[in-house]
Amino acid sequence: MSRRKRKADPWREAVHAGWALVRAHPLFQSLGGYLYEAPDGRLPSDGWAYITAGGSVYHHPKRRGDPLEWAWVFAHCLLHAGFGHLDPRTAGEEDLGRDEIPHSPEVRRAPLAAYRAACCVAVDRFLHTLKIGRPPETPPPFPQEDERALAARWRMTGVPAEFQTTKYPDFFVGSEDVAKRVDFQRSFAIGISAAAYWAIDAAGGRGSGGGGVKKPWDLALGWFVSSYPLLGALATGMTIVADADLARAWNISVAAVNAQAAEIYVNPLRSMTTDEWRFVLAHEMLHAALRHGDRAGWRDPYLWNVACDYIVNGWLVEMGVGTMPEGLLYDPALKGLSGEAVYDRIAGDLRRLRKLATLRGRGVGDVLGEPLPRPGAPGRYVDLDDYYRNALASGLVYHRTSGRGDVPAGLEEEIRALDQPPLPWDAALARWFEEHVPAVERRRSYGRASRRQSATPDIPRPGWVRPEEVVRQATFGVVLDTSGSMDVKLLGKALGAIASYALARDVPRARVVFCDAAAYDAGYLAVEDIAAKVRVRGRGGTVLQPGIDLLERADDFPPEGPILVITDGACDVVRIRREHAFLIPAAAHLPFRPRGPVFRMS
Repeated sequence: MSRRKRKADPWREAVHAGWALVRAHPLFQSLGGYLYEAPDGRLPSDGWAYITAGGSVYHHPKRRGDPLEWAWVFAHCLLHAGFGHLDPRTAGEEDLGRDEIPHSPEVRRAPLAAYRAACCVAVDRFLHTLKIGRPPETPPPFPQEDERALAARWRMTGVPAEFQTTKYPDFFVGSEDVAKRVDFQRSFAIGISAAAYWAIDAAGGRGSGGGGVKKPWDLALGWFVSSYPLLGALATGMTIVADADLARAWNISVAAVNAQAAEIYVNPLRSMTTDEWRFVLAHEMLHAALRHGDRAGWRDPYLWNVACDYIVNGWLVEMGVGTMPEGLLYDPALKGLSGEAVYDRIAGDLRRLRKLATLRGRGVGDVLGEPLPRPGAPGRYVDLDDYYRNALASGLVYHRTSGRGDVPAGLEEEIRALDQPPLPWDAALARWFEEHVPAVERRRSYGRASRRQSATPDIPRPGWVRPEEVVRQATFGVVLDTSGSMDVKLLGKALGAIASYALARDVPRARVVFCDAAAYDAGYLAVEDIAAKVRVRGRGGTVLQPGIDLLERADDFPPEGPILVITDGACDVVRIRREHAFLIPAAAHLPFRPRGPVFRMS
């Protein structure tokens, strides 16, 4: 029996649509606060909403209205905060009633009728010039005095009937501690500046859609270009994709990033201030620039993403970039740790893992492996490592020279580490051979004279010879994954590199073990013949531990001989008790934490 789909409540949709209209306006984006449903019986039947001293707005649970009316009501409440009406230093003692504690602990005092009505007149007078929403009732002509003068007059004469409001206040005044902690007037001044900028931008025809009004994430990205040099070069190359359908299809709660496409995917239905969007965009840009998606290695990608979130959020809080939204991963106790150290700490805390969520959501990482498919997505024809490395390095130089403040030591170390790119896998593998597979040393001997120099034909000179006595020649072991999942081309590339390095080190033979569902001992093979002996068997899962045990227990394999394991990562958990290394494809991940170096074939 199919479960019936729950119908949407049109009244509730109107409430949230009105809230979205207000929060989309640049004047209110800097003001914090969230929308809640007031408890039953808290508001009278003729009341619409009220705002608490901390900026939270509570609406009537049963009042009916269209989105434009709700937009007017919510803008009215938020303007009380912007005008400083929630600050006890703005009102006098004669304007405030006794202590009144409704359901919210942040509420302190309720304003008296004269001051409350005067403040509502000032707000509605400004709101009529703003042209946002529609008033539920047609207001009378407004007096021109300010709040204090009007309240003083009405305390003596009484509030006229046309300006009398509901008995329950639509705003509450907090303590001085609350006012110092939440400076709404400063946030409102920032909103006025942003609204003026948008108005000039729209008048000049430079607006980005929506009648020339820029979205808060666009403003946040532009702030990095103009005012934050460290990430300014990155911001110029990033593209913000604000698509509600795309965010819904890929379960993006707030934002996600793909370094390959240099795209940040944001959920346009998420209501946040411009400062919060600055924090979110900086978070995603650092994920992309520091290549966190490619550095997961053998680790679980989601847990690695979570560990990097802790590190990046700590840096941004330390630098004071924007405002961190609620619910993000932040722990001051992890300050100074690397991403690897944080990963090791959280990987063993299963109880903690159930509560962790990235900007994309719970259980999913916000660093995407592939660009999200969307119409008109452009391609990028530049080396990503070079692009992100140069952008961050130049940004660090500009940031320091412009006096924008200090950068956390961990972030600076990461940027400088990016400026020293890692060796290619084949060069790193050659260095490993040079370190662990010593070559047979040659010596000079007069027993075999070399060619005499033309300048001194009478002087015999010794030639290079190898020792004639019996010596143990260097060798190494190869445990080769021959299951059907192995890429034949990458396998040939790996074996060719091994053969060339072994011949350069004068290693004639190597001990080879083939593994898929079982281990097959091929004995000692000439290094140039290993590739010819390989046959991909494709018998199912790969079990490497028996092959490693065979080499470690073999009497004819030296105890100091290193082992090179070549696999695609789809194998069992192995334990190797001697010097070893892994050679895997670039996109593969080992199902365990390796003790030896890991070389990734590209």
